[in-house]
Amino acid sequence: MSYIINALFLQLGFFYVFLNAKIKDRNRPMNFEPHFKKYEELVVTVDAIFDKVKSEYPKEVFCREKCSDCCYAIFDIPIIEAVYLNQKFNEHFSGVEKRELIDIAAKVDRSLFKMKRDAHKEAQDGKDQIQIVAKMSMERVRCPLLGKNDLCLLYKYRPLTCRVYGIPTATAGESHICGRTNFKQGEQYPTLNMDSLYSKLQLISAEMTADLKATNIKVCEMLIPVSMALITDFNEAFFGIE
Repeated sequence: MSYIINALFLQLGFFYVFLNAKIKDRNRPMNFEPHFKKYEELVVTVDAIFDKVKSEYPKEVFCREKCSDCCYAIFDIPIIEAVYLNQKFNEHFSGVEKRELIDIAAKVDRSLFKMKRDAHKEAQDGKDQIQIVAKMSMERVRCPLLGKNDLCLLYKYRPLTCRVYGIPTATAGESHICGRTNFKQGEQYPTLNMDSLYSKLQLISAEMTADLKATNIKVCEMLIPVSMALITDFNEAFFGIE
């Protein structure tokens, strides 16, 4: 749990630093493709794990079209996923539709930032971290990429957390299941270790920032919400590339 809280503090701190950064006009292209390839290979592996569990437990896995329970969950994604999702968003949307989605994402991001700021204050005041995380896990915020028809607008490129939401997972030794599944608490099932998955994502993030020669060395440790990923310009100023 302390890892989650520390990541939250890092995000808040970096956000303030970034707001005060002097943005320069830089046009050198940044090559994310080698790292996107590694990320996509991990996606294939994770999808295979999900499919295997679903084939073995077809009655327990509830995931189906227009089941959008996971689209209201609050979670953050590593920087490699954020940059990847941002690029796919910019490739697939333009004009009025893109501006409308950015407006929605900005509103969601302000709401999430307020929640995290309050959680940060509670932690500073000495409130139990487990209680803070448990409270935040009960919040429901609609993902800016959830369309009016309850279908994901970038389903093919959705983050790994979305991909595994319907099967048993474990974080910091605690098991988690979607409330809509038919998996039963206390029984044994194949369980995906999210700590291991996030370690792999952060390794790719670290390799990416190192290859970019980013001076903002902590950026590879960032966990940010989908909403922020959509509205952020992941340029040289963001990474601190001189």
